[in-house]
Parts: sequence; C-alpha cells; structure tokens
Amino acid sequence: MSAYLGVEADETFSINGEVSNITISDTIITQGLETHSCGGLMQTNTGGVSIIRSLYIDNKTRNPKVKGVNEFVNNVVYNWGGGGGYIAGDSDGQSYANIMNNIFISGPSTSVSAFTRGNANFHAYVQRNYYDPNRNGVLDGWELSQSTDNYSGVDFQAKRYDYPTVKTLLAPLDAYAKVIAGVGASKSRDNVDTQLINQVKSLGKSGALISDETVSPWSSGGPIAGGTAPKDTDGDGMPDDWEIANGLDPNVNDAMQDKNGDGYANIENYINSLV
Repeated sequence: MSAYLGVEADETFSINGEVSNITISDTIITQGLETHSCGGLMQTNTGGVSIIRSLYIDNKTRNPKVKGVNEFVNNVVYNWGGGGGYIAGDSDGQSYANIMNNIFISGPSTSVSAFTRGNANFHAYVQRNYYDPNRNGVLDGWELSQSTDNYSGVDFQAKRYDYPTVKTLLAPLDAYAKVIAGVGASKSRDNVDTQLINQVKSLGKSGALISDETVSPWSSGGPIAGGTAPKDTDGDGMPDDWEIANGLDPNVNDAMQDKNGDGYANIENYINSLV
C-alpha cells in the first residue's frame, strides 16, 4: 500500500490482530491529533508487516510502536515528540524485527532518542540506522552503533531475519533523498504535503505537533493548481483525443461500456492510463 495518512485522533494508522503479509511503502504518516498524537501501532499476532521508504512526521509517539514480526527499511522519521520515535515493543509479547538503513532526524518537538522502550522480548537485527539529533539545518548525523544505549535494551540478532525485503536496499542518505523525492502522492503534491516535505528538508528547523485539524497547514488545503480541461464532447469524462486513439466514439457517452473486453469500464481504462 502507498498512501498519505494524516490528521487522526489517537492513532494515525495502525495494524493489529490476526493479519499477515502487509506492505506499507512510500507513504506519509503524519500529525496525529489531540494530546495523544500517535503515528500508529504495528502489532500482529500471526504474520508480518513491512514498512518501506515511508515518512513518519510530526507525531508525538509511536513512529511506529511495534510488536510481532516487523520489517522497517529505508524510512525517514522526523520530529517525533516526547513519547518516542520507533518504540521497540514495550511488551511481554515476543517481537522479531529487521530495522535497516533508516534515518531519524530530530525536529523542534523532539526530546527523546530515536529508539525507546525496548526490552529483551524484542529481538532485532539492526543495520546502518542514521541519527541526526542536532537540529542545525545540516544533515550531519551518524550511523548508530549496536548498543543498548542507542537501541534501548533490545535483544540484538547477529543475522537478519529472512523476510522478503526490498530488492534494492538503499544507503540511509540515499533513502532520505528517495523519500523526499517520491513519498506520498508525489506526482503532484498538494500544499499540505509540500509543507510537510519542506519541514523535513529544514533538517530540524521547522515542524510541529498539532492538536486539531484547524492548525496550519490543515486550516486550509492551500492553493490547488488548476489547468485547462481537455475537450470532451460527450461529457463522459474521457477526452476526445483519448477516445479516438482507443477506438471509441467521442460523441457517445460510453464511459461504462467495456470496448476492449478486459473487464474494466472504458472510464477505468482511461483513468489507469494516467498513472
């Protein structure tokens, strides 16, 4: 799944219970509301959740909070609050995680380290996680060494778990660049997403935890870029040029028909062609 997820009371996005084999990639998880302000829980009983090339930003805590089987790879976590960045279990339950090549950048709201509340029940393979806590506008942190001080008491594993990780594992700084360029609805970012990305690019200078959806950048959606609509003679939502190129009649409303017999309506084929 790739998406933008934000402005929720309590958890912005959580996965719990009897679920397995879920991937969240290239997704912005941001600004949980009220005093709780949580990124989310990843707590499965049976199977795994992979979080890849995603951005947790402006959540007080749970960026994410993990229990069970988890793969956390090439993500950016920015401006977490006092509740914690990546919370390693904090549980009597057993957890098994790969935490690899992520980047954690402190923001104005950050008051605790990147990893918190781990214990001996959280079994983790950790590799090349980058931490920049100084909020000086420059990406000049360091890769965390494998120590309980850095990873809050987890049970370190010498070999990574055999989870189906990404084919190309990016170095932390390359992952940062990839997330900045491509996370969320990046083909045409709206004003809100643009402000969030600019917060990350400030490298500690800007960012905020918010309590309700009336706070900027949510107080208005910001300007929406317009354009000139293509000619659509029959008003069926498909431009004349596209209809002609695909053997349709631009003078007949045939959006819900299936010209090529592929199981998708003509309008669905048009929409899919835009991606």
